[in-house]
Amino acid sequence: MTTTTPGTTTAPGTKTPSRTATAAPMSPARTLATAARVLRQLRHDPRSIALMILVPCVMLFLLRYVFDGSPRTFDSIGASLLGIFPLITMFLVTSIATLRERTSGTLERLLAMPLGKADLIAGYALAFGLLAIVQSVLATGLAVWALGLEVVGSAWLLLLVALLDALLGTALGLFVSAFAASEFQAVQFMPAVIFPQLLLCGLFTPRPNMQPVLEAISNVLPMSYAVDGMNEVLRHTDVTGDFVRDAVIVAGCAALVLALGAATLRRRTA
Repeated sequence: MTTTTPGTTTAPGTKTPSRTATAAPMSPARTLATAARVLRQLRHDPRSIALMILVPCVMLFLLRYVFDGSPRTFDSIGASLLGIFPLITMFLVTSIATLRERTSGTLERLLAMPLGKADLIAGYALAFGLLAIVQSVLATGLAVWALGLEVVGSAWLLLLVALLDALLGTALGLFVSAFAASEFQAVQFMPAVIFPQLLLCGLFTPRPNMQPVLEAISNVLPMSYAVDGMNEVLRHTDVTGDFVRDAVIVAGCAALVLALGAATLRRRTA
């Protein structure tokens, strides 16, 4: 015996449609509300804030005095690390924080509401992006004005690349959180996602000096262009075409990974 709701008919052998939320158009109000919620949660997590904002500054400070006897060495690698440190810390914190949202069921509840995936991913990116701005400003200011990092170009261009790197780390963290079942697994993605880029980005040796296969791989890794962009500021007084190319590639990779991260936002229960 089949029971039907008055006024509706169901053809024999036809499955009843499952209740799924209709994709809502992106709304600035919902995006801002999502960002505000994430920031409120982070406000009660001082360790994560310290990791995002203070650790890059501490690492740059230690690096400066590790090479105290050869400041030229600090000048040659300090700019590159100014872009790498924010990327690494934002990747680590974002991946763990987003995984907590997934495993606690928060994302399940949000996705059951009339809230678009674009609103969610943009809200997370906006919240962490604001922290990335603070992080990049502090790290760049410390390196240039307190630690004496000598650059030929504008310090504002260093800040721009550092910010783009931090946003890239945020995007990568949002993306890989979909593939981890625990915070420990989220941390395990660092050797897989970050370390190969660190070895092949040109920090330790110029990329043209690498074995051709490794050089080809490095040419498709975003961190390589982050380091190249920092080196352009280090060596040239004006904005060069290579600098623009590097900045556009890093920004484009961040946007692409954010789009992939949005694709992983789905309900895990029927």
